[in-house]
Amino acid sequence: MAETRKLAAIVVSDVVGYSRLAGADEERILARLRALRSDLIDPTIAVHNGRVVKHTGDGSIVEFRSVVDAMRYAIEVQNGLVERNAGLPPERRIEFRIGIHLGDVVEESDGDLMGDGVNIAARLESVAAPGAICFSEDAYRQVKARLDLAVSDLGPIRLKNIAEPVRVYSLQVGKTVRGRPANPAVPKRRSTFVLLVAGIIALTMIAGGAWYFLRGPPVRGMTDNEIRFGISAPFTGSASELGNQMKLGIETAFNLINDGGGINGRQLRLVAADDGYEPRRTAETMKQLYENQQVFGFIGNVGTPTAVVAVPYALEHRMLFFGAFTGADLLRRTPPDRYVFNYRASYVEETDAAVRYLVKVRHLRPEQIAVFAQHDAFGDAGFDGVAKAVRALQGDEGAIVRLDYERNTVDVDNAAARLRGLKVPVEAVVIVATYRAAAKFIEKTRDLYPTMIYTNVSFVGSTALAYELMLLGPRYANGVVVTQVVPAIDSYASAILKYKTALAKYFPGAPPDYVSLEGYVAARVLLEGVQRAGRHPDTERLVEGLETLRDFDMGLGTPINFSPSDHQGSHKVWGTQLNDHGRYQPIDLE
Repeated sequence: MAETRKLAAIVVSDVVGYSRLAGADEERILARLRALRSDLIDPTIAVHNGRVVKHTGDGSIVEFRSVVDAMRYAIEVQNGLVERNAGLPPERRIEFRIGIHLGDVVEESDGDLMGDGVNIAARLESVAAPGAICFSEDAYRQVKARLDLAVSDLGPIRLKNIAEPVRVYSLQVGKTVRGRPANPAVPKRRSTFVLLVAGIIALTMIAGGAWYFLRGPPVRGMTDNEIRFGISAPFTGSASELGNQMKLGIETAFNLINDGGGINGRQLRLVAADDGYEPRRTAETMKQLYENQQVFGFIGNVGTPTAVVAVPYALEHRMLFFGAFTGADLLRRTPPDRYVFNYRASYVEETDAAVRYLVKVRHLRPEQIAVFAQHDAFGDAGFDGVAKAVRALQGDEGAIVRLDYERNTVDVDNAAARLRGLKVPVEAVVIVATYRAAAKFIEKTRDLYPTMIYTNVSFVGSTALAYELMLLGPRYANGVVVTQVVPAIDSYASAILKYKTALAKYFPGAPPDYVSLEGYVAARVLLEGVQRAGRHPDTERLVEGLETLRDFDMGLGTPINFSPSDHQGSHKVWGTQLNDHGRYQPIDLE
């Protein structure tokens, strides 16, 4: 059996007193564990780029790319359990012990992991207190400068079947945790010591009061060392590639700034929550990021139907909602909502560019153009853009055929059947869909219409679409057009070169992607606004800082502009077309 040796961050977890809980009510405990896995554990693993190696009855072994990701996963799970146990009697609470170690492992061909790296993590789990996280010194070295943790140093501990003692640290989530105490004070002259401490406390309180009046009250999501932003996006499900790529791009920009010292000494951190591209879940993820994670603002949320829920929530709480991955008009009101800012061009601008390309460059008549669209607010936004463009070209917008499919499905059979049944020949389809549905529609219709021109808006996920089409064969990919809100990733624009360099540095092996590029660009624009907001920014100062951006040149080939009357930074649309090798080539849309 083939095997690979590597360094990995390993998390081992187990339920405290599982036999006792199961003995009291096995059916109830199994149902609760299944719910915890589907609602809390599995989504949190996905958000932090983990991989389940195996389930061990009531526990699991999970591999992460970094100890930081592993630690954030463990903290979020333990916090989630604290919330779910609130109000329950002790005998019904599900609590985890968690162990984390960074070490050498052997990966078998079936994905299983063996070796001391796994064994030590398992032994650390066994010595953890209920609700606690125990981690080795090797793991602690990786996170102590990256995460603001109060830990207990348990000292060297001899773990079962491990040859050498391991220095162990413990974090008890939800409780005040102190490090190991220093040597106790000498009893004599105690009164002098108490007076000295009292004096220090009094001076600290006076200084704290001065700090409060000079700097104002503490700002949500911000400390002297960190600014925390949140993203609600699909990290599982049919649109997961969009959420994961958006997160990747934002973190690339954050890492680049953090390596340069951050902004005014503060490091940038992104906290992610998985909404699965379902609006019914978005209310909970927004609440989680606002109430539990205490984020400063939101960046890079993915989707129009989810924005229908997320934008009102952000506005209600006067929270910044920046750089969402959607071109819908609900984020582009006139005058603009104070806390909503967009980097990208709108769907109206993208579909207008596509229709004009089809009419002016490919010489089609407006009535020869149909729309394949998602049956929700996203599809509505794209269809409205096509209708507006046709109207501007003196065409009959009432004659435009719309072919629908349902969100989070690839059920395109009805749409393909309707296309076949049309009496007026259609020469082009403007696609307003996610990558899997778009690829499935092209697959179902390409043989019947070999000369059909397919255009897609940027939300489709360009790289994912190319991959899906090339799996079908080069003839399915060749000629497919995608409008973009960023330059071609193969261009030599300075911003693209910086993005590629940073991506290769912080996420080796991750290929350049149009969605992650958009996340990177949006984050860089946001951070320029944070810089302009001064040393002690709050949301109002940040809004004012963003509104001063004029002709901001970050090397895209088009400037970024905001003002009090326009919260969309770029109105530029680029054209790209797939070739039979699955690569995008720039094309002129005019």
